[in-house]
Amino acid sequence: MLCRTGVAAAVAVVVLLSGSAASARVQAPLPHVTMFGDSIAEAIVEDDPARAIVRQGVDMDFEVAPCRRLVEESCPYNGVQPPTVMQVVKALGPRIGATVIVTLGYNESADHFARNIEIALNAFEDAGVKRIVWLTLRAARHPYVDMNDSLVAAAAKHPSLLVVDWNLYSRSHPDWFQGDGIHLLDGGSKGMATLVHTTLEQLGIAAQPSRVKGTGRIRIATAHLPDAKRRRPYAAKLAAAGGRPPYFWSLPRRLPVGLHLRSTGWVSGIPKARPGRFELTLRVRDAPGTVATRRVTLRIRR
Repeated sequence: MLCRTGVAAAVAVVVLLSGSAASARVQAPLPHVTMFGDSIAEAIVEDDPARAIVRQGVDMDFEVAPCRRLVEESCPYNGVQPPTVMQVVKALGPRIGATVIVTLGYNESADHFARNIEIALNAFEDAGVKRIVWLTLRAARHPYVDMNDSLVAAAAKHPSLLVVDWNLYSRSHPDWFQGDGIHLLDGGSKGMATLVHTTLEQLGIAAQPSRVKGTGRIRIATAHLPDAKRRRPYAAKLAAAGGRPPYFWSLPRRLPVGLHLRSTGWVSGIPKARPGRFELTLRVRDAPGTVATRRVTLRIRR
């Protein structure tokens, strides 16, 4: 390993050879990460903001496809059977990242999942992977609870495996999911991307981006909501400033009957509550998890 003086001398030689000391700049390559996933992770790839979040500070290779399985033959999707994780690992060879993200398992047999986890982990380690980050399944069905337990058990035997609890992280956000409680809507794809990126930051794999001067702490910019009319369509967008986007919105208490708040900040619906003034406490969280609150008034008119 070179000391600071050695590195400085090496850089100086390069600068002198190029003839431009002022413009010379040495940049280390970004850490290479490979993400394996099925249709759940595909929502991140298809969502530009979510994809940008998860790629911050890393060279991310997305190996995601609907119906992908670990070891056993993948299920068909639109007439195509994607290669299994094991087949992709073999095809990648030395091009696989030193860090691997795994977010799949919904297409697996519960009876074989523990065995397939073990096969996958051994294959990753044999391929030179140093760290495996595996997200738990959202326990929308009972077998997924037992399958998550299998992941935790595997982590006890494999120091390279870190189990990240997506099930717990997403529990209070039913609005992130489609009707099956598993597949992601826009808020869910950003939520999962944020969880993955935050984990990579905490592991020291993804460098934290320098904060833009003047952004300050997160705050809610919306001072009041437009009046709503009873039984008439309503839509309003909440605004936040500062912190680090994306922002995730919530309310400690429910909105008046007929109105709903999405995690993206849209308040919409057809208000059915009696006319009057409603005091609301808005809550917003930014990507690192900093929270801001603000009380606003919503008036429903006849």
